[in-house]
Amino acid sequence: MIDLSIIIVNYNVKEFLQNLFASIEKAAQNLSHEIIVVDNASDDGSRELLDEKYPDVKLIANKKNVGFGVANNQGLEIAKGKYILLINPDTIVKEDTFTSLIKFFENNPDAGMAGCKVLNPDGTLQLACRRSFPGPWVSFTKVAGLSKIFPKSKLFAQYNLTYLDENQSYEVDAISGAFMMMRKETYEKVGGFDPQFFMYGEDLDLCYRIKSAGFKVYYVHETEIIHYKGESTKRSSIDETKVFYDAMMIFVRKHLSSSLLVKLILQFAILLRQTLAFINVYRLVIISIFIDLVLFNSAIYAAEKLYNPGSWPGFPEYVKPWIYFVPSLIQIIISALGGAYGKKTLSVLRVLVSLFVGLIFISSITFFFKQFAFSRAIVLITYGFLIILYPLWRIISKVVFKVGLIHETKKYKTIIVGTDQKARKLFSAMKSTLVRVHNVLGFVSYTHKEVGEKIDNIEVIGSVENLKRVIKENHVDKVIFSSNEISFNKIFSIVSQCQGENVEFLLAGNELDYLVGKSAVTMLDDIALLKVQYNISAFTHSVIKSVFDISISIIILLLVYPFLFLADKLGKRKTDFSKFILGTPSVLFRKKSFVGPRDESFHNGLFIGKIGLTGLWYTEEYNHDDATELNNLDVYYAKNQNIWLDLEILGKSFSKMFIN
Repeated sequence: MIDLSIIIVNYNVKEFLQNLFASIEKAAQNLSHEIIVVDNASDDGSRELLDEKYPDVKLIANKKNVGFGVANNQGLEIAKGKYILLINPDTIVKEDTFTSLIKFFENNPDAGMAGCKVLNPDGTLQLACRRSFPGPWVSFTKVAGLSKIFPKSKLFAQYNLTYLDENQSYEVDAISGAFMMMRKETYEKVGGFDPQFFMYGEDLDLCYRIKSAGFKVYYVHETEIIHYKGESTKRSSIDETKVFYDAMMIFVRKHLSSSLLVKLILQFAILLRQTLAFINVYRLVIISIFIDLVLFNSAIYAAEKLYNPGSWPGFPEYVKPWIYFVPSLIQIIISALGGAYGKKTLSVLRVLVSLFVGLIFISSITFFFKQFAFSRAIVLITYGFLIILYPLWRIISKVVFKVGLIHETKKYKTIIVGTDQKARKLFSAMKSTLVRVHNVLGFVSYTHKEVGEKIDNIEVIGSVENLKRVIKENHVDKVIFSSNEISFNKIFSIVSQCQGENVEFLLAGNELDYLVGKSAVTMLDDIALLKVQYNISAFTHSVIKSVFDISISIIILLLVYPFLFLADKLGKRKTDFSKFILGTPSVLFRKKSFVGPRDESFHNGLFIGKIGLTGLWYTEEYNHDDATELNNLDVYYAKNQNIWLDLEILGKSFSKMFIN
């Protein structure tokens, strides 16, 4: 009999799987072991990867996603190890993880199953790694939020046992399905997962049955893993909240005598969590619509009071409140269809375009509803207010409160741990990506003697011994481990030390083609050099962009250009805004565009647009001495160009011009 069978259920997380294999190789080098991967119909190339790079892995390839529990059972049926480990693919283990758990089993013959400390990628404890069963009181305190309000209370914090010291080992009701080790005889006596559970709850159920069979379940603190929680769920269409609480309902019906109280609590929890989840995702949209409704109705009321042609008494009572509600609702619908309400952004230019459309539409329908056409002057006054108020509150939100800014292009302050050839190649690969989301502040060395030196013009700003101080002083967002020289034990030690610093730790793939982190897998392919057809060259995009450039340039030349032209001739200091306006003739005569690349119209033989008066090169932070970064921004714009992107860039440009 071999020492250890490792069973992994995979669903579209091949990058995480590769990092797990790398850590398993070190953790299991002194153990006889087998790795069984059950693939739940992945379509991301996982099976091809296993066939090509890991021929010794036993692969069970399902034709459909049969769920977590059923897939694990398939692996359990063929497992030959004295000990069996069920582990998620989006994890990494320490060098001593397997040997520490096996030693614990040998010293505790009553242990049927054990789990270790499970960390989040920021070093904090993942609460699900030690739990109580969801009885009536435990369920109530969890759903009501009492466990979160009183995390150190034994009375209220029983579900996740947060009142217990995470650095002690003890018996618990249940552990996390992300890492479950058990004896072979435990499985033979109790069996595997209950197939009723598709995902979630099956780990609770298995722990319950193991304890019912006379074994004990332990939380072991001596070793730990990192779990990038929920990666498979992100790649599926599963409603995670509903599936979780449905699983809890199955558990209650099966083990808690169909407790009506717990059933009601869980049903309330499903509704509450789904409602809160919706509000959380769309909170900016909801707030924006509410503010716009209030402002629209206020503008109509003010217009009614200001418009006084003589004997007009105002709106008659029979049209109230519809005369306020209906037009505002029409404008909200038009704004929504125009993309003015984003989940993460507040668009000034889109809402202005939507107001223009709304003005035309509402003015037009008054011809068909004569009984409501009291005065088109009120419509004009209302929209006069709105053209000021709608953009104003959005600009204030962005400039003062930093709400509604576009986060997708944020540059994360990043450091790379390592100074060897792999670390240098990683830095080069990150520079060659289409859009750099990482602003690399420097390298971190393993020794103090390299501190202060420069590698590829990037400074070594610290060593692993003072990494926590480096993170604090430089306000680092992300730390990337790249070198083969650093052990997983050392990585875990660093992650644990930096707990609470609000920093994300990432691992670079062995072939430097991806980064694994808690929020996403970042691919590092040099896609900027691919020969493809960019949006900027597409006929539809080209026509719309030309019409927009010509139309806006004519308006500017008639209304704004003469004043700034005169100021320029009088020797007034040029601002970025005045330079932009004075460049309008070149746009009208098609030599330039309002938005485009900075210096070149072609990249690697491909057209990337007429040179722009502004562009991503103006709005985004980048190293102005680095031609590669500038090219990447220009190519990104060319690939993704559309009228709405142009409007967003113009909006950000004007904000920057006036702020600076």
